[in-house]
Amino acid sequence: MPKVALYNISGQQVGEVELKDEVFGIEPHEAVLFDAVTMQLACQRQGTHDTKTRAEVRGGGRKPWRQKGTGRARVGSTRSPIWRKGGIVFGPHPRDYSYSLPKKVRRLALKSALSSKVLEQNIIVLDQLTLDAPKTKEMVSILNNLKVNKALVVTADRDLNVEKSARNIEGVKPLKAAGVNVYDLLKYPKLVITKDAVAKIEEVLA
Repeated sequence: MPKVALYNISGQQVGEVELKDEVFGIEPHEAVLFDAVTMQLACQRQGTHDTKTRAEVRGGGRKPWRQKGTGRARVGSTRSPIWRKGGIVFGPHPRDYSYSLPKKVRRLALKSALSSKVLEQNIIVLDQLTLDAPKTKEMVSILNNLKVNKALVVTADRDLNVEKSARNIEGVKPLKAAGVNVYDLLKYPKLVITKDAVAKIEEVLA
């Protein structure tokens, strides 16, 4: 079982935490991580892009010249795709880009992302993270104590005080344990997570 240091919000080490091998100690699977990030980014696409076909472009109802006898090519509409201001032939139309990976693959990707944080020593476990009121200054002070600039901050449950204190800090994102995902784990260089959040994640993935 991998062991990591346990810190308090003052940045002092107060003990050690054993992490479960099946969640934090596997060999990261790069191909699965790539698939999971690609899926997550695809699901975020709005797909509202649209181009007009020759039927939708304004104008072009009149035949510009007679069919025969002019010596020019036959044309039925000035909104033909080969004309300037004409319709678009195979342009994009509204569509849904989202798709899903098998459940086992998604779980493996999440375990791989968590294990990579442990392997790279980019995980900081806190004994607790509580704030009396939303204060960005206090959160900045805590991160400075931990010597962290950019990080994903994970708590066991949604904590509004922590969320409101961290969301204005550039490069810091607060999340509850249930919302931990592969993209955010790979995007942020450090993972700051409470001991209770670790237990919740292990309960789900182990």
